[in-house]
Amino acid sequence: MAAALLDTRDLSMHFGGVKAVRNVNFTLAEGELRCLIGPNGAGKSTFFKMLTGQLEPTRGQVLFRGQDISRAHAHQIARLGIGIKTQVPSVFDGLSVRDNIWLAASRLNSKERARRLVDEMLERIGLVDAAERLVGQLAHGQRQWVELGLVLSTDPELILLDEPAAGMTHEEVLKTAALVREINRSKALIVVEHDMQFIRMIAKQVTVFNQGSVLVEDTVDNIMRNPQVRDIYLGKQAAA
Repeated sequence: MAAALLDTRDLSMHFGGVKAVRNVNFTLAEGELRCLIGPNGAGKSTFFKMLTGQLEPTRGQVLFRGQDISRAHAHQIARLGIGIKTQVPSVFDGLSVRDNIWLAASRLNSKERARRLVDEMLERIGLVDAAERLVGQLAHGQRQWVELGLVLSTDPELILLDEPAAGMTHEEVLKTAALVREINRSKALIVVEHDMQFIRMIAKQVTVFNQGSVLVEDTVDNIMRNPQVRDIYLGKQAAA
């Protein structure tokens, strides 16, 4: 078996009397791509926030390559090699695509290397022709790709994607799936997504959250056939 890149042990987050995440034990191998699904309110976003230091767990541990990062700050976790692309793009609308990516790349690299990285990233995310356009003028899908470029420019070992296909056209979804698969050749990813067709395009293993806990982990095909998953999450989608 591949070594564990990420490991959570009895990870829990309580907000007063609300148990948003309850005793989650989750393991991701080096280089693995895992999709994380579940109904709204299942605890997926809270789980992501604990992995990235935005929230400190009520109890339990987050281990990254064996190092306990449960109490680390967000900037420390980012430097260790965990990057996140949020559902709403965190980009500078008043700057060009090139300048957005340069700002991210220059944080950890010399100016010369940052320039090379920008050119490589523009090619990788398919936005060479839009390099000088203001991000605020781009279509929704293009803005999502810009933020993905920002995350990749910091060269993380683990990338968390929060609904990367949300609001995209069919063609944009296809391109995003191809990009995610290409990234997974060298990086591990955890992808939170509701679009089951998108998940079919990218996933092998799927973890299902429900009411703050892990309900089941299995292959994407078995998840789609699981009657309990269909009842709590997929519903009519699975019968379509």
